[in-house]
Amino acid sequence: MEKNIGFLERKDIEISVKRYVQDALSAMALGLFSSLLIGLIIKTIGERVGMLCGVAQADLETHVFFGFLITVGTFAMSMMGPAIGVAVSWALKSPPLVLFASAATGYLGATMTGFGIEMAGGPAGAFVAAALGAEFGKMVSKETKVDILVTPAVTILVGGLAAKFIGPAVGWLMIKLGEIIMTATEWQPFWFGIFIAVVVGLALTAPISSAALCIMMDLSGLAAGAATAGCCAQMVGFAVASFRENGIGGLVAQGIGTSMLQISNIIKHPWILVPPTITAAITGPLSTCVLGMTNNAAGAGMGTSGLVGQIMTFTDMGFTFDVLWRVLLIQIALPALLALAIDRVLRKTGRIKDGDYKLDL
Repeated sequence: MEKNIGFLERKDIEISVKRYVQDALSAMALGLFSSLLIGLIIKTIGERVGMLCGVAQADLETHVFFGFLITVGTFAMSMMGPAIGVAVSWALKSPPLVLFASAATGYLGATMTGFGIEMAGGPAGAFVAAALGAEFGKMVSKETKVDILVTPAVTILVGGLAAKFIGPAVGWLMIKLGEIIMTATEWQPFWFGIFIAVVVGLALTAPISSAALCIMMDLSGLAAGAATAGCCAQMVGFAVASFRENGIGGLVAQGIGTSMLQISNIIKHPWILVPPTITAAITGPLSTCVLGMTNNAAGAGMGTSGLVGQIMTFTDMGFTFDVLWRVLLIQIALPALLALAIDRVLRKTGRIKDGDYKLDL
């Protein structure tokens, strides 16, 4: 047993929630952003700006400039699997041959179907295939004199087996879970508006990836709109409530970056999590029941990070004045005002004190 433990430690293989849920899932989100999300944004800009400039929809793809944007964005989106594979492998601290071979395992996981499941693994399949391929690749790395052959071969073969036998099932389960959540939200928009906004918002602030979870579940419609509202409540809420401690730098870092920056302060001062969470519980049902906000999977778990949640809302609902004021109200103005008001009450009662939100920026 001690020999096995020593081998795993030597190969930097750690079977833990932190390594897979925190590190690998967060890295997966970076892979998603660097391919699917940024590609979708580029493609959307090409389509929307082109139409605003008077280019007919049928001519967009052949247009010199806007057609280039659409083509680049489409290709970037198609590289989701390889990007996830490399990102997950990097998070698992893979050596170079394993890391580069993981581009293939991520692609296999995203695109292969399984026996009896005529559905590709998608993002979840890419994650599973890349993780298993990387760990087995690490085991054999530099253990033979033909490492350049053995290591990538083992990585790809194990990742391929995972892509065939495990990935489609995991992808199917995540999609079905997303369908259940979306159906439940349509059935009970008030209660599930609260539930989704609070849970996804907390996932965004916690050291796991709300964006990856929403994309794996392929959330859309009212459920995705509530998820966006919850994420915005956390990001904008923390940014505004902590302004006196962190100033403009903190406002931008949390409001457009991530509220995850507050995680160490939350551990020390749990009450600071209350204002944005209560805000999410208010804006979630307002989003579903009153304003009818929707979104797609790419923007559902992003909140105001890079303004992706807002861009994807416009992509899903259209860019009109009616949508614009709803976005400004539910995703920016209300989160700021509500979180600030709740924070002030908790400060007056001594639950939150000056310095509790302080970041080392």
